[in-house]
Amino acid sequence: MKRIILPLLLLCSMASKADEGMWMLNRIDPKTAEVMKSLGLQLTPRELYNPDGESLKDCVVDFCDFCSGVVVSPQGLVFTNHHCGFSGIQKLSTTEDDILKNGFAARSFEEERPVEGFFVRFLERTEECTGRVMRAMDDIYKANPKVDPKRLDYENLDSVMSAVEKEYTEANPGRYCLVRSFYGGNAYYVSIYKVYNDVRLVFAPTQTLGKFGGDTDNWMWPRQTCDFSVFRIYADKDGEPAEYSRDNVPLKPKRYAKVSIDGFQPGDYCMTVGYPGSTDRYLSSYGIRERVDGINVSMIDVRGKKQEVWKRWMDSDRAIAIKYASKFASSSNYWKNSIGMNKAVRELDVIGQKQQLEQDIRRWYGKNAGLKARFGTMFDELSEAYGNRFEAMRAYGFFSETFLRGIELRRVAAVAASKPTDMDSTEVELAREQAKAFFKDYDARVDEETMAVLLDNYRQQVGPEYLPSLYKDIDSLFKGDTRAYAHDLFSRTVLKDISCVEKFAADSTLRQTDPMFKYYESVRDFQTDIAKRIRADRQTIDYNEHMLTQAILERDQETPHYSDANFSMRLSYGYIQDYTAGSQHFDYYTSSQSLLDKAAKQGEIEDYALEDDIVSLIKKRDFGRYADPGDKDLHLCFLSNNDITGGNSGSPMFNGRGELIGLAFDGNWEAMSGDITFNPDLQRCIGVDIRFVLYLIDRWGHADRLIKELNL
Repeated sequence: MKRIILPLLLLCSMASKADEGMWMLNRIDPKTAEVMKSLGLQLTPRELYNPDGESLKDCVVDFCDFCSGVVVSPQGLVFTNHHCGFSGIQKLSTTEDDILKNGFAARSFEEERPVEGFFVRFLERTEECTGRVMRAMDDIYKANPKVDPKRLDYENLDSVMSAVEKEYTEANPGRYCLVRSFYGGNAYYVSIYKVYNDVRLVFAPTQTLGKFGGDTDNWMWPRQTCDFSVFRIYADKDGEPAEYSRDNVPLKPKRYAKVSIDGFQPGDYCMTVGYPGSTDRYLSSYGIRERVDGINVSMIDVRGKKQEVWKRWMDSDRAIAIKYASKFASSSNYWKNSIGMNKAVRELDVIGQKQQLEQDIRRWYGKNAGLKARFGTMFDELSEAYGNRFEAMRAYGFFSETFLRGIELRRVAAVAASKPTDMDSTEVELAREQAKAFFKDYDARVDEETMAVLLDNYRQQVGPEYLPSLYKDIDSLFKGDTRAYAHDLFSRTVLKDISCVEKFAADSTLRQTDPMFKYYESVRDFQTDIAKRIRADRQTIDYNEHMLTQAILERDQETPHYSDANFSMRLSYGYIQDYTAGSQHFDYYTSSQSLLDKAAKQGEIEDYALEDDIVSLIKKRDFGRYADPGDKDLHLCFLSNNDITGGNSGSPMFNGRGELIGLAFDGNWEAMSGDITFNPDLQRCIGVDIRFVLYLIDRWGHADRLIKELNL
């Protein structure tokens, strides 16, 4: 498992374009620092990342392992996006106390509400462990000469990475240590985190503000969404992590970000620091085609149909709307992302550009016998392996979206099937807690209709060889009527509400008689079968994609290369910038009037609904110190050319002094292929202006204590 990577490849300076790249903070070299300084950064690399002292990284947090956030006060106050805190706000909402709809402002520490399952991680340091991982893998290959080195050995690699994590955990008690692969498996780093589990909701805008524009405006510019929520980190009296307790106190952080209300102009320095989730910038043209025509197509089709069912129920019943709010938002977000990505890949000819790069690489290694020996079969093997599995992967996409992410009740059957038939009292109580969490946000009527619609759609989208055995029952017992099948199953199963725990514990024969278990077993068996069809080609693909990354790095040794996003802390830097798409020019910010203009259309567009008191407040134009010094207006959202992706949501956007000017929350429609390729002319980061956030906290929420705490 040898990796041929010259140190220069991972240490070289930035490219001339300052707007592309998700860079590791601990790998900023002097030339890179000079480029950043020339654009307006007034901090040194040591002031950005210092594992032995205080630095800017210490105020940025991993928020719940799916978003980013920033600490903004000496009492552990955290700003993140509304859609990042959405699931927690939804958990705390009821029809009697609908804070999801009405918003929330805690008037004291005592009123701040703990959110079960929420946590934040502070990065303490990141260290390279490539040599440790590679040596261990080489030893495994030497001990097992029959193992093909051209097949990535994930089982052993996972074991090696876990062993390294264990070593670091033992050396750093009380810390969470995580090893991740970088540069397509050509390098490995371990990150050491301090984790706090007592996180409490402090402030949330109304849903109409936090999600203003909804699906209509998602991934679009211009935007007026005030996408923020406020939480606080609590610790024990010594400032150490502790589970929730009324005795815990607000955390005194190592570092917090100063908030700036000075404003900014086009060309001003701007950087994001956060946790981008996943990109595939090194992916081959064959892999891009599979993602676009296979995976994305299934996500677009199935989620679209599922969301139609969910929305009908949500519109008719507020209780269901609360239950499904977070699930719908999550599903819809990547549904629209996939639509935009496929559109951009076609219009920007991303596959054609990648094919040109691959031709250039063929010419490069063709001139050298040694390089040709290493890389010469790479593209042929990728072409064959991707071709072999294309139909199976497409079918798996539809299977996954239908059975694993679409029809919900399977999860209850999966958990129940894993339990012993003779559960003791402790196991029953654990099962009851699991069921309580699931059924809090579940409605069997919604799931029954979803099942009927998605089962029928799945049959239409895949060949007969990709149908699970449950379709035999649908055809033989219900004459192909999926609605009748779903109704029969839901009318007879005991697993559709929380009483199933006691019923299951009392009657061990339910495993054989309940129809949901038969359904679950059919889905499980088919998943095992289709995974086998894909596995062999997956190993070939992953190995050669890894080699392609290595070839790109080695061919372009004088050009800096960042690793694909993998939810490790990254820095992206650039500047405030507008853009032009086709014949349309887009300004770098939106104004208060643009919000009022859209709100005036709420009778036609549901996503533009806004409460009367908020409309009246904006119309007063009493923006005070939150107004922009130039036009005296309230600026709402703004653009930079920073390089972001999913996971960057909630990332602080800093000016050249390291002061907070906004929170990143979205990208723009014209460059939705950004996870695969970066287009500097089109790709933009959309952020909510911190002055818009503060204005609402102050003038709408009347949260004077929070404004004072920020020490503006």
